[in-house]
Amino acid sequence: MWTRHLVATLLAAPLVGAVLSGTPTALAAPNPDLTVHSVTVDKTRVAVAGLNTVPVTITVKASYNFSEPEPPPGGFTLYAILQRYGANEGPLNDLYSSPLTVVDGTVRNGTWRGKVDVPSTANGTFEIFGLKVGRFDPASGDNTDPTTYPNPVRISVSGQHVPRITARVTPNPVPPGKPYSVRWSVIDSATKQPYGTRLKVLLGNDNGCVERVGTAGTVLTDTAGYITKSYAAADADFLNCLLLPGTQAPVGGLSMRIPHPSVVTATPSKASAPVGTIVLVNGTVAGSPAGCPVNLQRLYGASQWRTVGTASVRQSGRFTLNAQPAYRGRIPYRAQMVACRNYLTGYSKVFHITGT
Repeated sequence: MWTRHLVATLLAAPLVGAVLSGTPTALAAPNPDLTVHSVTVDKTRVAVAGLNTVPVTITVKASYNFSEPEPPPGGFTLYAILQRYGANEGPLNDLYSSPLTVVDGTVRNGTWRGKVDVPSTANGTFEIFGLKVGRFDPASGDNTDPTTYPNPVRISVSGQHVPRITARVTPNPVPPGKPYSVRWSVIDSATKQPYGTRLKVLLGNDNGCVERVGTAGTVLTDTAGYITKSYAAADADFLNCLLLPGTQAPVGGLSMRIPHPSVVTATPSKASAPVGTIVLVNGTVAGSPAGCPVNLQRLYGASQWRTVGTASVRQSGRFTLNAQPAYRGRIPYRAQMVACRNYLTGYSKVFHITGT
């Protein structure tokens, strides 16, 4: 009663919203000491193909209210945050610049310069909407908002031969508590063919899918764009991902939860009971998907199952439903685990309670 095959496919994009974003979702306020006066770029239009990148130089005029003593110009950096503007033409939604350093003046009032490497996955329009102090680091816990400025700069990106990422899980679905493997693939979305060379990718699990910086830990696909990784059973409880490494953050990727079948058992506490009496139905779901809903269903007519009660899976993996025989005779019931998180819809064996 579950899907036999899963092929997860995405054009180099995060499946879970924060995979490629290093900006916290609940922020306090912009850094009160930073004032951005202007931002300019050396290119407002970029064409880039495949896994290449094109550097765009960013120049910022800014002031920072530093207490004494002021650090040397190279000892204090900023970084720019770029986000997609307008129509979602490409799979990437966030870009981050390399550290911007002072090239003229001082930290208190100077000109800062650095670059952003623009990938094909940024196809569309990006806006440099704000800057932050320091270096990009999604694990840093920086709790300030980006500092914005008037009339944000936009960069138009023509991305071609954008990478397409797929994943095939074996076995599929994966029984709870069992190891599995994932065959990842990266091909050219335009030609539907591999790029013809071994590609650098990052394979992550859990925090490794959301806190990647730079290219450390890259591995190589084969020339057909495939790489297969074996995972321990516990890895299925977290995100699994393939990321395309970038200068700062990944420039694309696919993240997914590993599908589990819902293995459901349910047994009534009584085989018979007077009509209208509540009969407890105790059951379990393998893997203990705590908080997920389980329905009690009753057969109406020859083939129509209707939900007559609902409960939630407890931390132990157990649940309790209330059955109430509505008429005299042998009444068919079953428990239905509703698709929840990475668990697929599943059913218990049919059981009967006789109304007397």
